[in-house]
Amino acid sequence: MKTVCAFLLLLILCPAGVATADMQLSEILAGVQKRYGDLPGLSIPYKREIITRSMALLGGSMEGDMASGQIHFRSPKFLRVQQDTPKPETIISDGNTLWWYVPHKDQVYRYPSHQVGKEIQLLNDIFQGLRAVEESFDVMLMEMDDKGNHQLILIPNPPWAEIHHIMLSLSQGDYTIHKVEIHNQIGGITRFILGDLSVKKKFPEGFFRFVVPDGVKVIQQEG
Repeated sequence: MKTVCAFLLLLILCPAGVATADMQLSEILAGVQKRYGDLPGLSIPYKREIITRSMALLGGSMEGDMASGQIHFRSPKFLRVQQDTPKPETIISDGNTLWWYVPHKDQVYRYPSHQVGKEIQLLNDIFQGLRAVEESFDVMLMEMDDKGNHQLILIPNPPWAEIHHIMLSLSQGDYTIHKVEIHNQIGGITRFILGDLSVKKKFPEGFFRFVVPDGVKVIQQEG
């Protein structure tokens, strides 16, 4: 009886499932780093959907605000998001300043890095293979989705004011990131479905620099 009790106590104090999950998580993070970590740059087509809390509660029976375009990234901090539909818009960041250009309104919004730094750094970290992700997030491995993809939950630590957590879906074979979901504190979701990745060794000169076109109003965002 003592031997049985000791064995049960050992199972409680040292659950094998936890150790296995931790090993699997470490393996996945290493795979993502290998997949993305050494890429000089990349371009990815995306589809974006914004789902409100009430829509999320309906279980996907309604479509949210849809958009599509291309994401371009050059290591370590240069980002360009070109929205093609429903209307062309462009976001450009050099890691210090973010520009959001809305041509159909002849307006561009200029944000200092400290105002959007966390969100931009999140994208930078994702496209550098979740580099040092465990320094800023609690990372949890969830059950696979219905397509057999790994699912990771990233919870900001310390907490962020607006974002509750981020969910990533990755393929089993090569750890390609297929989906990024950003869940806000009130239950809304911004979902990015990512297409096939193209490795980019070089981008055109000035590709990640914004020059204000004539007649466009600059709106300075302070925070």
